Amino acid sequence: MAVIEINSLSQPGVEVFSKLTESQLRSRLEPEKGIFIAESPKVIGVALDAGYEPTALLAEKRHLTGDAASLIQRCGDIPIYTGSRELLAQLTGYTLTRGVLCAMRRKPLPTVESVCQEAQRVVVIDGVVDTTNIGAIFRSAAALGIDAVLLTSNSCDPLNRRAVRVSMGSVFLVPWTWMDKPAGCLRDMGFKTVAMALTDKSVPLDNKQLKAEPRLAIIMGTEGDGLPADHIADADYVVRIPMSHGVDSLNVAAASAVAFWELRKPNKQPAIPLPQL
Repeated sequence: MAVIEINSLSQPGVEVFSKLTESQLRSRLEPEKGIFIAESPKVIGVALDAGYEPTALLAEKRHLTGDAASLIQRCGDIPIYTGSRELLAQLTGYTLTRGVLCAMRRKPLPTVESVCQEAQRVVVIDGVVDTTNIGAIFRSAAALGIDAVLLTSNSCDPLNRRAVRVSMGSVFLVPWTWMDKPAGCLRDMGFKTVAMALTDKSVPLDNKQLKAEPRLAIIMGTEGDGLPADHIADADYVVRIPMSHGVDSLNVAAASAVAFWELRKPNKQPAIPLPQL
């Protein structure tokens, strides 16, 4: 372990934290050569637990013997860069939320078939480009029992720094991959597709037939326009969340949480009696 004091914005070796754009960090064609940035000790710890390989760590001085201490021990022989809060904010272009960043190597992504093999509930994220929404969807997916996440190529990268942070590391907990084929191909794997959309033919989310389906693929559309008409027409079910007070829809991240909970896998565990009040 080498602790390196940063004295200027042109310090050699810190380019990954300062000069490389998200597009440059990511390598779609060769994921194993790509890098992503994990922010905050908790998120970095989740990534390490999931087997992601660290390549460099950046931390405020005060965190070297504090929040980052256990991470440094786990990261092995990688460069540890440090400096004042003010200098690091100038270097990265933003104030570090928890004072620690870690550059980590991407893993080769699995195939759609492999992540869906044992899955009962998957979500297809179609054209969602807001990093906050992507992070929030992953967090709900992890918390509410979604087995895998599939993303169309026009969606935001889940390993974008902000998406990772908003997800609180949930992007490392749920299997995910890119999907180049239409969601209808999931029928060949035994899934029924559920398009979340407002149409005249939409059925309520609490429809009992939906809950009884053994395998569901829930398709969530873009923040503004929603799902394309052909995607809706091709779905086995078109589903809406019942609303009140004339509200027509929810933000895609909020809608995903509602849908994941309502369409969760059947609970095969015996019911536990509630205590008498």
